[in-house]
Amino acid sequence: MTEEEISNWSAVFESTIESGDPAHDLEHIRRVVLNTRKLAEIEGLSMEVLLPAAWLHDCVHVSKNSPERSKASHLAADYAVTILRQHGYPQEHFDTIHHAIEAHSFSANIAPRTIEAKVLQDADRIDALGAIGLSRCLMLGGHMGSDLYDPEDPFAKNRSMNDSNYCVDHFYAKLLGLKDTMQTEAGKALAEKRTKFLADFLKQLGTEIGCIP
Repeated sequence: MTEEEISNWSAVFESTIESGDPAHDLEHIRRVVLNTRKLAEIEGLSMEVLLPAAWLHDCVHVSKNSPERSKASHLAADYAVTILRQHGYPQEHFDTIHHAIEAHSFSANIAPRTIEAKVLQDADRIDALGAIGLSRCLMLGGHMGSDLYDPEDPFAKNRSMNDSNYCVDHFYAKLLGLKDTMQTEAGKALAEKRTKFLADFLKQLGTEIGCIP
């Protein structure tokens, strides 16, 4: 796929995107596309599968607190194929694109079977780490009415994690462990750097509120 083709198809796919919550808006999609292209270049992969998969991986939005959340990536994969068929995208890529989108989701817990699915999963999870990941976590927490931390036990040393109520709990419940789920070597390297940023933030937060993590 040439750069001109990538640009043309990107414009088509972008026109189909509707923003979800503050952490899953159009800018998130654009960053995942960027991450995907970087990882694909390192892995020596073409973009025929990865470009539409990255652009359309969140084309169906299901709220984080919805009981249907685990089905979101399957719904997105189905709808992505519908969009691709409507725009005349080569159908020989549909099955691989469908699997990549379905397997990218953390909550779906589907093991990626193809290198394209592994790259997309890494690209999406990398966006949950580092400065962007920190910002997304706090933005979504505010959107959903969560507090930053439990004032009685900010780092859940003597209570169960509750990342529905406290943003800081989400770091421990999910974000800090994402580096261990990376599927590609390039993804692992990026995740390590961005995870350190999150860990440093938690240490600084602890210093400022008088409670070391």
